[in-house]
This record gives sequence, C-alpha cells and structure tokens, in this order.
Amino acid sequence: MTEPILDAAPALDFNLSSLPKVSLHDHLDGGLRPATIIELAEAVGHTLPSTDTVALGEWFRESANSGSLVRYLETFDHTIAVMQTREGLIRVAKEFVEDLADDGVVYGEVRWAPEQHLQKGLSLDEVVEAVQEGLEAGIEAVSDSGREIQVGQLITAMRHADRGQEIAELAVRHRNKGAVGFDIAGAEDGFLPARFRDAFTFLAENNFPATVHAGEAAGLESIQSALVDGRALRLGHGVRIAEDIMVEFESDEESDDPEDNIGLVTLGDLASWVRDRGIALEICPSSNLQTGAIANFGEDIESHPVDMLYQLGFNVTINTDNRLMSGVSLTDEFELLVETFDYDLDDLLELTLNAAEAAFLPLEEKEALVEYINEAYETLG
Repeated sequence: MTEPILDAAPALDFNLSSLPKVSLHDHLDGGLRPATIIELAEAVGHTLPSTDTVALGEWFRESANSGSLVRYLETFDHTIAVMQTREGLIRVAKEFVEDLADDGVVYGEVRWAPEQHLQKGLSLDEVVEAVQEGLEAGIEAVSDSGREIQVGQLITAMRHADRGQEIAELAVRHRNKGAVGFDIAGAEDGFLPARFRDAFTFLAENNFPATVHAGEAAGLESIQSALVDGRALRLGHGVRIAEDIMVEFESDEESDDPEDNIGLVTLGDLASWVRDRGIALEICPSSNLQTGAIANFGEDIESHPVDMLYQLGFNVTINTDNRLMSGVSLTDEFELLVETFDYDLDDLLELTLNAAEAAFLPLEEKEALVEYINEAYETLG
C-alpha cells in the first residue's frame, strides 16, 4: 500500500483526505455517481427526476434531507432501477471501489441486497458474480493508479421479505468468492432480527459472520434481538444503544459555571454488554441525523451521542451509510467530528483502528491492515 501524503488543510496540520480509512457500513445502491445513474437510466428506459448531473445530485441530497421517509426511500427506487443488468452492476461496483480509494479507503465492505436486482432475469448467483466482477475491476484500476484497496461483499437480506434462509445460503455459497459477511436491512421497526432466527443459526453453523442493522429506526429491543437472534458481531448503526445510558448531573455549588456540573453515567445491562464485549457500532453521523435515528437526543449534530459513546469506551466506528443521498464521504464525516467534537489525529486513529479490528477479515490480514494504518499515521505525527 502507498504511504498517504501529508498536505496541510486550513485549521488543521494534516490532510484528512489522505488518511487511510476503513469503511464498514456503505450501501452499494446508495453510492452511485449521478452521471452514471443518468447514463444507465437512459439505457434501460428509466425516467429520472432530472437528467442534469448537478440537478440530479441535488435532488438526491434534498430528498434525503426532506424529513420525509417516503421521499428518502424514493431515492433508492431510482438507483436500484439502473442496477438490474449485469453491465449496470459491474459498472456501479467498479466505480464504487474507485470512489472509495479516492477518499483514502484502504479496506471497505460493501453491503447490498441481491434480491433487489432480479427484475431483468438475472439469478441471485449471477448478480453476486456481476458485483464481484465490478469490485475486482475497481481494485485493479486502483492498483494501476499506484494505490491499493481491498473490498468484500456483505450479502444482505431485506428484513420485510421472506428470503432470509435463501440469502444466507447465497452468502455462504460465495464465501470464498468475495462475500465476507451477512446483514439484514430495510424496515427495522416492526421487523426484528428474530424473524430470521433460522437463517442466523445456519450462518453460525457455517461459521459465517453477521452484522445486523439495529438501533437506527428501532431501539433497544431491536439491538437485543440482533445480539441474541442474529448473533451479531457488529451493529449496523447501533447508535440507539445510548438510550440504555443514563446521565445525571450534580451541580457544583461553589461554581456558577454550568460546565462545572458533574455528570454521573450509568449503563444499563444491554449497554454494558455491548461496551464490555467490544461489539462494534457502525455509526453513520450524517445519515443518523437525516433519518431521525438520534431524534431522542436532539436535532443537530452536536446532540449526536457518538462522542458520549466514544468517550465511554464503546467500540465506535465511523461510516457513511449512503454517500450519494447524504452527499458525504468518509473524509467529510471525519471533518464533521473534528469540527463538532474537537477530535484530533489520535482520535481519528483510534476510530480507524476500531474499524480495522472489527473488519470481517482473517486475523493475519487484519493485523497487516492495523500495522499499515499505524505506520501511515506515524508519518503524520
């Protein structure tokens, strides 16, 4: 892997875009380039809100920020519509990898639901093979540019459908051909991981890892089910675990400054379990704000419990969720943390190492990734 190049940025003594990054929660159908959507839509006869690249990108971002769940979900109707052919899937996957590398990502896991890409007659295995071909083409293109990146597929089942066992078997079938883990996504509220208990048991019997969307649109019950029924090694978002943390403030009678109040923190049993066992939280700050996942804590990024969780020792990782809809990169999310919570280089390193150590990689590859990240950061210290 190449060494990151230090290039001073305003108000910072290091360039965030050059930092080596690990991306664990990034949806394939949420990371398309607007220009690609327009070209692929024309090829398949799909009508878009706009055929202007800039206007279409703005439409996706405005829809994600509208506060309307219906409009937010409508954005995926358009991206999924252009990902129904082998050629479309290959191109989207290739560009996905190239865009990750341009953001400094050296290891990424891309999650997507094969069952959503069968409208043009492709089989489940054929769509997985097409995405893998695109990912490998992207890796090769990145290598040709003098950089390196490693990418794995997180095969995802839609939680409102009834194909959990079938998709779990698909994931295991491709475990040595690009698939590194399993996930369930979609409507979280009302669709507990318990719905796929048998599929998760099958995965456990085949020693295949799972991360589970939980603690985003639903709360503690969803997280509990992800851990018990889903045997989750990581929590997709997981941010609402903060609802199991009580913070009480005792005033300092000798001071008139509110900042001198003493906060007493008590973790509930579930929060303690998640923290004490290092279960990784795949937190997506901007997306959490857009979807209302942190509504119980506030309406702005300063209210996001990510810093509290990080300071309390939770295994926090930082991710983008849907780069197109949120209009963000992983660099942007790091910049947000620096600006909002005054994080420094050591904080960003710890968050990155958390992600590297939580990656669904063999131990030897994980250790090599951690070593590379540490060495790259040492050049900036």
